[in-house]
Amino acid sequence: MESADAGIKVIICITEGIPTADMVKVKAYIDNKDCRLVGPNCPGVITPDEAKVGIMPGFIFKKGRVGIVSKSGTLTYEAADQVVKQGYGITTAIGIGGDPIIGTTTKEAVELLMNDEETEAIVMIGEIGGNLEAEAAQWIKADGNRKPVVGFIAGQTAPAGRTMGHAGAIVGGADDTAQAKMKILAENGIHVVSSPAKIGEMIAKVLKK
Repeated sequence: MESADAGIKVIICITEGIPTADMVKVKAYIDNKDCRLVGPNCPGVITPDEAKVGIMPGFIFKKGRVGIVSKSGTLTYEAADQVVKQGYGITTAIGIGGDPIIGTTTKEAVELLMNDEETEAIVMIGEIGGNLEAEAAQWIKADGNRKPVVGFIAGQTAPAGRTMGHAGAIVGGADDTAQAKMKILAENGIHVVSSPAKIGEMIAKVLKK
C-alpha cells in the first residue's frame, strides 16, 4: 500500500505467509491505484540481461523468445532451464505466486506475453486449486490462439481438500483438480504435458512447426 502511494508502478512481493484478510484489504486498496502487483508468495519477475526483481537464480535464464507464467517458483526455474537447453531462451518469466489472493492472475500475465513482440511461445505452469488456469485458457482461445502455449499443472497425485505446498492449492471442487484443469487447457488449444520434464521438448516441437 505504501509502494502504491509512492507512485511505484510495478510492485513485487516475494513474502509468503501473508494473512488472507490482509491481502483482501491490500487488493481493494491498490485496485484504485495506477500500479501492478506481482505476488505475494512468488519468486518475482526476470527479463534476462535486462532486469530481475526477485529470488530466482539468474544464471539459469538466458535471453530468448519464450515467455513463462508460473504459480510455482521452482517450476519456473525448471522450465527456464529446459527451454534454454533446447536453445530457445526466455523473454520474461513471471512468477505470479501461489496464494489465494494475488495481484496479477495467470490470464493477466499471459495477456502481457501475448502482446509482447519478442515472445513467440509461452509456458504456462499452474497447479491444483482455484480457476486461474481455466480462465487463462479460455481467454487464450477467445483471443485466437495467437501464439503456441505449453501448459503443465502440478499436483496430479494430491489428495483432495488438503493444502499442498501453496496456500492457494486447495481443491475446492471437481474443476480444481489437476486432471480437470489439464482437460480444460487441452480443450482450449494448449499443448499440455503430463510431466514437468517434457516442457522443453514440447516448446521445441511447437516452435519448429
